[in-house]
Amino acid sequence: MVRMKDMLSLSSHLPEVMLAAGETVVREGAPGGAVWVLVDGALEVRKGSQLVNTITEPGALIGEMSILLDSAYGATVVATAQSRLRHAADGHAFLASDPAVTTLLAIGLAERLNFVTTYLADLKHQYGDAPGLSMIPEVLQKLAGRRGPIARPGSQRDPDPEY
Repeated sequence: MVRMKDMLSLSSHLPEVMLAAGETVVREGAPGGAVWVLVDGALEVRKGSQLVNTITEPGALIGEMSILLDSAYGATVVATAQSRLRHAADGHAFLASDPAVTTLLAIGLAERLNFVTTYLADLKHQYGDAPGLSMIPEVLQKLAGRRGPIARPGSQRDPDPEY
């Protein structure tokens, strides 16, 4: 099976960029288009002020969702330690450059979707119809059959969140 370390081989021709801790890779809402591959270091992903992920695995992609959705970057990614990344200014071209890149991209997205779906199902199982969690079955149903426009943040409780 192809794994993320293979992305390092597939991206070896890309120019490398060194970032110091605190430097931004992408900013939420900025125009998308580029893709980065983490060679080494540590990054954090924030949606608004909320920390949603840390990235330390060599070969991880950054910016791929904005390419696939033809949208602005959906989160801010900042180096939390000195980090070395490879940069593809034309993210579309890089993602289409080799079937193995496309396969790795699909595997990474499938793993993330599987994690989110499993997590939501577990929340539903553990907490049932607890206040604030009653929307989980609807979210799971939408994840299972998602087609159409890009999801926009918000909920019935807060239609215009700060993130």
